[in-house]
Amino acid sequence: MDFLTNDVINEAVEFLKSKMPVTPRVGMILGSGLGPFADSVEDSVQVMGTEVPGWPKSTVEGHEGRLVCGTLEGVPVFVMQGRSHFYEGHAITRLGLPVRVMQKLGAEFLFVTNAAGAVHPDYEPGDLMILNDHINLLGMAGFNPLRGPNLDEFGPRFPDMSQAYDPELIKLAHEVASESGVSCHEGVYICLAGPTYETPADLRFLKMIGVDAVGMSTVPEVIVARHGGMRVLGISGISNKANLDGTTVTTHEEVIEAGMVIVPKLTSILRGVLKRL
Repeated sequence: MDFLTNDVINEAVEFLKSKMPVTPRVGMILGSGLGPFADSVEDSVQVMGTEVPGWPKSTVEGHEGRLVCGTLEGVPVFVMQGRSHFYEGHAITRLGLPVRVMQKLGAEFLFVTNAAGAVHPDYEPGDLMILNDHINLLGMAGFNPLRGPNLDEFGPRFPDMSQAYDPELIKLAHEVASESGVSCHEGVYICLAGPTYETPADLRFLKMIGVDAVGMSTVPEVIVARHGGMRVLGISGISNKANLDGTTVTTHEEVIEAGMVIVPKLTSILRGVLKRL
C-alpha cells in the first residue's frame, strides 16, 4: 500500500515553495471541464503537476494537471486545474497528497468542484448543486484516503465527518448565487470508483439511498481536508441526466461540453464567496 508520509509531503511542499512564492489561503480543485476557471487567477505562477515530486498524474481529458498560484478577489489561492482519480490506478492515499500540500502551504479553506451525473429527477445538465453531505462508497469498501499510519500533526486517528461541508460556506454560496441570479440546488453527492458510468440498476439504487448527484472524485479529497481542519465548500456541475431506464448513453464528451455552460455560473459563485471571506 502506498501510504503517505511526511517526507513525501514535505518534498512536494519544498518544491512548490521554490516555484510559487504566494502563501495560499484557499485551495481549489477543479473538476472535469471546469479548468477554464483557473484562467481568471491574477498574477499567476503556473507549474505542471508532473514536475512536483510524488504528485499523482492526471491522464483524463478535461484535467490539464496544471497548478496555478495567484490571487482572486484579493485572496491568495492555489488552484488545481484538474485532478487525478482512483480509477487511473493511483493508490487512494496518494490522492490525498495535493490536499496535504495545500494544508502545509497554509490554506485554511478547500473549494472543491466536480462534474456529476444527476440522480435527482429535477436536476438538468448545466445546473449547479452545492454539496451538503456525501456518501463515501469507496471508503465503505475499504478504500479510505486516511488508511495507514495516522499523520498526527494534521488530525486525529478517527476524524468526525458529521459536517464535512461547512454550513457557513454553504449559506454564503447560496446568498452569492441568489444575488448573481444563479439557480443552485443543494444535495448529497456520492463517489463511485469508475471509470464505467452507472447502469440503470446502479442509479435506481443510488436514488433509493438518497443520492442527488454521482461522480468519481471529491470525497477522498474532502476527507483529507477535514482531517486536517480545512473548511470545505463543494459544488457539483451537473453534466448529464441519470439513465434510470437504459434508453440513453452517457459520454465524457457531453461532460466536457456541459462544463462550458457551468463555468460562468461557477465563476460567479466562487468569486463571490472569495470576496466575503
